[in-house]
Amino acid sequence: MTENLEERIKQITQEPIEIVLYNPQWPHDFTKEKEHLLSILPHELIYRIEHFGSTAIPGLSAKPIIDILVEVRSLSDTKKHIVPKLTKQGYEYLWRPIIGESPPYYAWFIKRNKKNKRTHHIHMVEADSELWDRLYFRDYLREFPSIAKQYDSLKKTLAAKYPKDRVRYTKEKSAFIKKITTTSKHYYTTKHKT
Repeated sequence: MTENLEERIKQITQEPIEIVLYNPQWPHDFTKEKEHLLSILPHELIYRIEHFGSTAIPGLSAKPIIDILVEVRSLSDTKKHIVPKLTKQGYEYLWRPIIGESPPYYAWFIKRNKKNKRTHHIHMVEADSELWDRLYFRDYLREFPSIAKQYDSLKKTLAAKYPKDRVRYTKEKSAFIKKITTTSKHYYTTKHKT
């Protein structure tokens, strides 16, 4: 690639946002990718692999991109041993911040199909990453369809408002996600104590 990192990021963030109806094929697509990752990556570096994001919530409209959260032993090992394997297979790799433009960072991979459309986002983090809280969000929306419906409506509205601005689209969703994540984390951590 001849473009620099800044140009790559600009291109990635300006790709069109497409929200589609829930596809019951998505859990299968996750399982297939999980099996592929486990078949090519060093087992001693990978601890767990989870399907998260909107495609992990039955009935929820979503960008047709499977979000996968992978716990790795360390990010430095990921850079040394995983990045070369996945980039060799055509995955795009970025070292990106969890929120905004500041640390902490994590390893992010984009997998595309033959038409150059994104099919998977793979987020590799260590066990203490705040990204794991996204599983509370996922589980809460699975359990409470009325909340999932609110999120569905918000995403469709924002996709129509910012069709080629992934940064704004994501930023505008963040207050809802943060609120529900806080609620869901409290709900699941206190639910298991009673």
